Amino acid sequence: MSDSDVTPIKIFSRRPTKQDLEYDFTKQVGHLLRKAYQAHIAIFQQTCADPQLTAAQLAVLCALRDKGPSSLSEIGSTVVMDPATVRGIVERLMERKLIGLMTDKNDRRRIIANLTKKGQQLIRKVIPSALAISDQTMRALNAVERVALLHLLNKISGTVSETEQAAEARPVIN
Repeated sequence: MSDSDVTPIKIFSRRPTKQDLEYDFTKQVGHLLRKAYQAHIAIFQQTCADPQLTAAQLAVLCALRDKGPSSLSEIGSTVVMDPATVRGIVERLMERKLIGLMTDKNDRRRIIANLTKKGQQLIRKVIPSALAISDQTMRALNAVERVALLHLLNKISGTVSETEQAAEARPVIN
């Protein structure tokens, strides 16, 4: 493709400012979150007690442990994954016999997933390494920074508890 094949488009509706031209994507929150997530996943893959397990699969297993038998859409809502991703994860977990599927007694169209004994055992085996993975991910942070990071990530993702929201809304009195 030559330069003559490219049709110029107008990017700015106004003359670009110095600030516009100095935009550094490497300093933007999305890029930094993606970079931190990639580092976390690399640590997970190196450290997890079960080398076949992915972080997403562990999230689904833990969701089933915490919520009990759940439909695929309920799992997706809990772990914040799209239906196609949940379906693929469920299929892989079924192949390993970590979860089982059954139809809902009240609605035969609805599929319910549940942990098997093997799945429960795997969670118990993996949790210590999962805790170590979180610790390793935040190794560069001191205790106060770790609490702050987790609080801010919860706030950004909209999962700050009502207690925390109420505390933040209270005026500071000197």
